[in-house]
Amino acid sequence: MPFSQATQPARTLVTGANGFTGRYLVEKLLACGHTVIETVGDRDEPETPTRLRLDITSPDACRRAIERARPDYIVHLAAISFVGHDDPLDFYRVNVMGTLNLLEACAHVGHTPRKLLIASSANVYGNVTSEAIDEAFPLHPVNHYAASKAAMETMVRTWFDRLPILIVRPFNYTGRGQTSNFLVPKIVEHFARREPSIELGNIDVARDFSDVRYVASVYEALLRSEAVAQTVNVCTGTPYTLRDIVSAASDLTGHELEIRANPAFIRQSDVKMLAGSPAKLRTLVPTVESIPFIETLRWMLAA
Repeated sequence: MPFSQATQPARTLVTGANGFTGRYLVEKLLACGHTVIETVGDRDEPETPTRLRLDITSPDACRRAIERARPDYIVHLAAISFVGHDDPLDFYRVNVMGTLNLLEACAHVGHTPRKLLIASSANVYGNVTSEAIDEAFPLHPVNHYAASKAAMETMVRTWFDRLPILIVRPFNYTGRGQTSNFLVPKIVEHFARREPSIELGNIDVARDFSDVRYVASVYEALLRSEAVAQTVNVCTGTPYTLRDIVSAASDLTGHELEIRANPAFIRQSDVKMLAGSPAKLRTLVPTVESIPFIETLRWMLAA
């Protein structure tokens, strides 16, 4: 039953709610009438009826959270998402075992939500020579982040017959509040401070960049959709190189930025081109409009 037909607001549990994506998704869900129960990893964070502390790597903590919340929907965002993270094992502890803990918690307490939306990543595709990667492409992860997400997906699919799960594979996305160890915020900050130069790695890598507000709208719409037991790309289908982004930011600000190549920022495992096919997504949530990247850039520069 769609939550709009329910007699009371849908209770939606969001893991990683205080992360970059989580903050925008929570805002979107609240605006759409959900009662949102946020889980956060900070042990010093006080708990409230709508905010729970959760160490996703603890099976007991996951069982406690599901028992307390008994949510209609679960959106699982909590993950180690920075590719350059120091400890490779953390990717697997959090991204694979943490997800398994959440699913097993539902089974253990006997709770079946209407839908679990689980965030994977388009990084699972690796280096694919295609202008539009669809969901049928084989997975070739080239770093620990991507490998952990691919392993997570494989594990989650074994639960498709037990829980109503939808896996989303977001391609790159950005927006206000994303930390500057990600490339677009780094570029934006250099322009905002009118720095004379910026050090980057390979500026000709191309990515399909979405706006975080679009991603939040897609996730909310997918909760309302009938889609379960499948995987869907979240993307726009339009790639941009870092060179394109620097040029567009220069046009918007009137500021010239010298690009200096720093070999330390070039990873051999860097995916050269990552652009997705949004065809399946558009059939599932046809009313959600993507935001042109130039508008995302304008929004970020105006912050």
